[in-house]
Amino acid sequence: MKRVLVNALKNKFSMMREDAKELAKIIENIFNGKEEVNDGDVDRHVRQLFCELQREKIVKIRRDEYKNRGKLVREYYWSLNYKVIKKEANRKPEKEDRNIYKKLPESVWSLHFYCS
Repeated sequence: MKRVLVNALKNKFSMMREDAKELAKIIENIFNGKEEVNDGDVDRHVRQLFCELQREKIVKIRRDEYKNRGKLVREYYWSLNYKVIKKEANRKPEKEDRNIYKKLPESVWSLHFYCS
């Protein structure tokens, strides 16, 4: 799953492969082979990461409600969204031409502006 997760992160966030590998390693360490992670067991930085990944549908959250001593208790569980991860990993990233000069039409180069 790690290779698929790396490719999904790389494609979704336009990351360098090395950065995607490190992030995938962090995510896998947090899950530690489990299907779900209790939100109460993660620190605020991990929660912030998961919220960002949730916006992109890489992870999803499930709410569990139960009564404890007459009070309603809610627990939240994070899980990887394998369907979206596989889809994103197989997506061909769009080739962005980051060179602004190549985006300009040829006619721009024939114009001359002089400052006095």
